[in-house]
Amino acid sequence: NRLSQLNVAAAKILALRGAHSPEALEGDVYLKGLTQLDPATAKALATYKGRGLDLESLNQLSVETAEALATYRGNLYLNGLTQLDPATAEALADHEGRLYLNGLTQLDAAAAKGLAMYKGDGIDLKGLTQLEATTAQALAAYKGELSLNITQLDAATAKALSTRENDLYLNGLTQLDVATAQALAAHKSDVLLNGLTQLAAATAKALATHKGGLYLNGLTQLDAATAQAFAKH
Repeated sequence: NRLSQLNVAAAKILALRGAHSPEALEGDVYLKGLTQLDPATAKALATYKGRGLDLESLNQLSVETAEALATYRGNLYLNGLTQLDPATAEALADHEGRLYLNGLTQLDAAAAKGLAMYKGDGIDLKGLTQLEATTAQALAAYKGELSLNITQLDAATAKALSTRENDLYLNGLTQLDVATAQALAAHKSDVLLNGLTQLAAATAKALATHKGGLYLNGLTQLDAATAQAFAKH
């Protein structure tokens, strides 16, 4: 849908989609052409009872509009946002569903602290390729599923992420040094590293001390020394 403008009356009509059709409740409302949204219209859209609202062309979001959207109880796609301030992050934290913010390429610790209060079951931040340790520490407080696509990770950031109570999705990593592996090994839940295609024996030995599930489905080669290290996992 390339609709570029939406008023309250039209939003109310869209929100009624599915009210008399159970099949429609399994679908999403796609408003991919919408680049701006005022609080009143957002409030009307948020009454939609279906699975998701796709607003991927929104490139800015006021606190008031975020508060209105947060009342929606399905998946919320806001992949057009490239920046997120702390107040808006905190407003979105009241949303219960899954939150998609894959357009963010950077996130500071203050905004991360707001997102960590998110009440929904998952946050997608796949546009972030690296994290500062302070931001990672703030995000680590989030209790739900945190989907990241980090391609660079140092030991300090890994140590911060390892304090999370839930699984660590780090499938964007293609390299891992010993110090970072040691930090990740301290994590109490599962660690997913399916982007690694090879692993040095010393790094494997460090990872093997991890007590939870360890996913390395991308490995294409495994020498005897590395295999021996993992034999003790």
